This record gives sequence, structure tokens and C-alpha cells, in this order.
Amino acid sequence: MSNFYGKVPIQAVHSFLFYKKKGVTQKLIHQLKYKNQPEIGIFIADWFGERLKALNTFVDVDYIIPVPLHSKKLKNRGYNQVTMFGERLSDILNVEYKPDILIRTSKTKTQTLKQRFERFSNNKTKFKLVDTTFFENKHVLLIDDVITTGATLEACANELLKTQNIKISVATMAYTQKD
Repeated sequence: MSNFYGKVPIQAVHSFLFYKKKGVTQKLIHQLKYKNQPEIGIFIADWFGERLKALNTFVDVDYIIPVPLHSKKLKNRGYNQVTMFGERLSDILNVEYKPDILIRTSKTKTQTLKQRFERFSNNKTKFKLVDTTFFENKHVLLIDDVITTGATLEACANELLKTQNIKISVATMAYTQKD
């Protein structure tokens, strides 16, 4: 995927749906994130997970890691929108879900109302890997809800790359179509 090309070494990237402003996917993700419907993550994971399994793309993945929410945002929302998605993918792909080893150390405002350039240039989001040796010689699958510019996933990948000999792949529920 061109979002990461030349920036961070990513093994494979798969997104399930196209995210378009005022489209069905936008409404679905909005319900998942802001209307307390995390079961939508299970629905998407069931469908997407079976497709990934059939493609044999992530057969060598050792762990699934979600893009974390800042603790304050998690407290306000009550859940990370990718948790149930990740847990279900974990079951389908038979890969351990590891939610607490990558943490978000800076709080950012919602990206949903920002334009593409603002999102990309707002790369101040910081992440911290709790243990830089845990994923040595491992292949991790980093998951999120939507890829817009890829800046958040890139920031996570850069933190994960502090681990020796790590391989990183990405799976998201949706990918934003460029206007």
C-alpha cells in the first residue's frame, strides 16, 4: 500500500471495506466508534477474518496488536473500537491478541473532522512499547478501524521497530478512498 511505501517496512496490508464520506462504511464505523456498538467489530471480523484465512496472508503472524486509545479517551468512550474486532480475528486466525504492550502516550483530538493534510501533518501522536524485547523475531499484525493517511499506523510501526528483527503487517476494517 502506497501509504507506507518508503516510510516503514510493512510486510502486507489488507483493508476490508472502502471508507467514503457519507457512505455506508462511514455510517457503520461511526456506529462502532461513537454509538457504543462494538459488536459491529465482531461482524466485520467474522467476514474479513474468513477472507484473510482463505488468502493465507497472515499464516506466520505471531501476535495481533490494536492501535491503542489514550487512557482518557478510553475512559470517556468506555471501549476501544477495535477490541472486539481484534479478539475475533484472534480466534479466526488462531493468533494471540496482545492489547496492552503498545500504549498511546499522547492524546489527540478526533481526526474525523480534519482534512487529509491536517491528519497527515498531525503526526505528533506518540506511542510507547512497554517491552522492546517481547516481539523479537516475531511477526505482528497491527490492526485499526480506518486507514486515512496512514500516519497513526506509521507512528505505531516506528515504535514497534524498536524491537530487533520484528516483521509488521497491517489489517484494517476500512481504507479511505482518496477524493
